[in-house]
Amino acid sequence: MIILDSPLFLFLLIIIPLIVIVKKFSNFSNSGPVRISSSTIMSDTMIRKGKIKNKILSFIQYLAIILIIISLSRPQVVQDLQEKNMDIVDIVLVIDISSSMLATDFKPNRLEVVKKTAKNFIQQRDGDRLGILVFAGESFIQCPLTIDKDVLLSLMDEVAVAQQSYDGTAIGMAIANATNRLRSSESKSKVMILLSDGSNNAGELDPSTAADLAGQFNIKIYTIGAGTNDDVSFIPGRGYIRNEIDEKSLRSIASKTGGQYFRATNSKALEEIYSKINELERTEVEIKIYTQYKELFGWFLIPALFLTLGGNTLERFYFRKRQ
Repeated sequence: MIILDSPLFLFLLIIIPLIVIVKKFSNFSNSGPVRISSSTIMSDTMIRKGKIKNKILSFIQYLAIILIIISLSRPQVVQDLQEKNMDIVDIVLVIDISSSMLATDFKPNRLEVVKKTAKNFIQQRDGDRLGILVFAGESFIQCPLTIDKDVLLSLMDEVAVAQQSYDGTAIGMAIANATNRLRSSESKSKVMILLSDGSNNAGELDPSTAADLAGQFNIKIYTIGAGTNDDVSFIPGRGYIRNEIDEKSLRSIASKTGGQYFRATNSKALEEIYSKINELERTEVEIKIYTQYKELFGWFLIPALFLTLGGNTLERFYFRKRQ
């Protein structure tokens, strides 16, 4: 946007019509019978050239005056600029992949619903670094912290139930492994979202101790217990299993680290939980708006000076020689 810092100077433009009026009045006052000897009779061509010369010089003078007046009004380009400072959040999605995640109380099964919901969560996070850690009897980093959503989504698709030799639920070891990934992070907020459908029955570290360790590094843990309130759930090819969600332990983990515990008894509830966590852990964006001014008077003043100099040059050297 272009503005004028001193627009009152534009009133000086009335000088131009005043000059025109004064010149015409002056020419009229000076007109009268003129006696010319036969030896100095001027041809029509000379008269016509004289008029053209005067028009050209007058146009140059008027244009120079207009440009000088505009430059005095100080035209400026005004631009509003924004500076964004983002406090990103580092988030590790810790997902249970024990065999019980094949239970069909969530359709088609718990793990597939969790994967779909987690992918939606990933797509909603802009600018944050996310990672994926899966665990059963042992824990594994499926994807290190990254801002590349395509990589995250692709690796989430590859998450599958652990082989039988690695089956179990090592919640404590999973928390410790995720803590190791987050502890060196320089982000203002470090978050772990832990989802499990069972109780800790494997690994060398109990969940309570692991939660204390995470708290020392200011890592907040949201815990989710996934599974219906029924006593048993069905797994194809295996039969019925008991639902053994250790809600007391999951609540304790969340409480110790400043997080929250959620219970997901169906697919819709799980979606709502991830949406709530998404709202709780928003990326802080600080926007500073400042205005930049760029002076344009030089674009008018310099041409005005050249026009003035050029007009004087034409009058002294070019037109005078042709008279």
